[in-house]
Amino acid sequence: MGCWRVPGPVLALLLLLCPPPSPACPAACRCSLGEVDCSERGLREVPWSLSTNTSTLWLGYNFITVLGPRSFPLLPGLRLLSLVHNRLELIHSQALLGLGMLQELDLSHNHLTVLTPETFLPLTSLATLNLGSNRLGELEPGVLDALPQLHALLLQDNPWVCSCGILPLWRWLSHNREKVREKSLLLCRVPEQLNKYPIMAFGDESFRQCQETSLSPQHYIAFFIIGPFSFIASIFFCTFLGSLVVFYHSLRQESHCWRRP
Repeated sequence: MGCWRVPGPVLALLLLLCPPPSPACPAACRCSLGEVDCSERGLREVPWSLSTNTSTLWLGYNFITVLGPRSFPLLPGLRLLSLVHNRLELIHSQALLGLGMLQELDLSHNHLTVLTPETFLPLTSLATLNLGSNRLGELEPGVLDALPQLHALLLQDNPWVCSCGILPLWRWLSHNREKVREKSLLLCRVPEQLNKYPIMAFGDESFRQCQETSLSPQHYIAFFIIGPFSFIASIFFCTFLGSLVVFYHSLRQESHCWRRP
């Protein structure tokens, strides 16, 4: 019985029509229709063998402590990423590159203490951010300014330090009240006398001593003129005063000499 051969042009056409197989689902995960569930798998890092058509990625309840540079493969279709209940302490400024279409990010129940604006710059489509139940004492205003599409923010159950350092966050919250969920749960932890005091209950007068004084250009010009002038004048004054002292001592010595018999 002879072998039937597919003509070369037909084979090439079939290869073009049939897309290459997508990467296999990571061994520790369950995958279905763009959703990858890697929850409760004891993972210490993000699986790399993820399909580019992944739209939802669950990484909760693992042991991930650090997201280093480019922790994720290129995932142009990823819309939801959950890292809830890990041990995250650090997120590198380039950890989230390639996730430009991400709309929801859950980082709650971790050990985060500091976040930088550069970390969130790639997330130009992010609408929901959950930072609840971390160890944040304050939050740089640039972190939130880096998220132009943000519509929902959760910050509850963090040990907020209600000093002058929290003023930028308070200002942002005051101007974006409609974006903050669970506002009543944003409570001070430090100082002790403000423990459990609602951040949103502060007013402008509470930060009066923290207000920065702005100087006009005329003030700076005056400082530049008065400063050198004062320095030169002090030199002349000291020189003049020293001359008087020397002259006085000279007169006393001459007077003492004239009085000798």
